[in-house]
Amino acid sequence: MTYLWLKALHIIFMVTWFAGLFYLPRLFIYHSEANAKNELDKATQTRFITMQRKLFIIMSIGMILTIIFGLMLLAKNPSLIQMGWLKVKLLFVAGLIFYHFHNHKIHLELRDHQFLRSSKWLRFYNEVPALFLFVIIILAVVKPF
Repeated sequence: MTYLWLKALHIIFMVTWFAGLFYLPRLFIYHSEANAKNELDKATQTRFITMQRKLFIIMSIGMILTIIFGLMLLAKNPSLIQMGWLKVKLLFVAGLIFYHFHNHKIHLELRDHQFLRSSKWLRFYNEVPALFLFVIIILAVVKPF
């Protein structure tokens, strides 16, 4: 029964993490487009920066708790680490962690007016977590190998 509780908490915090991963880049798009149109007064700039910072904190908590409960699941069932699907899933999770911290880098660049990419680039960037989610869920549920 403990294993099922750990799995439920792992999924709950994964959903929290992904909510932030989906929304933070969307905030970057709005921020970047407002900046490009010279619509970024001091109050709007402050609002974007504050929203991005707070969302990053919330999604970081989600990430940390997702990892903690995932590790607890592995501790309860260490034989899973031998499974090929889990090894690939963990590689994708590592990529997602990199993406998570890259979001922080973009946040800081936007805050400091040093972001050089277009909102079009951000629109493609915004799709990355959906691809990761698709692969990670397929691996965890289907366990293809």
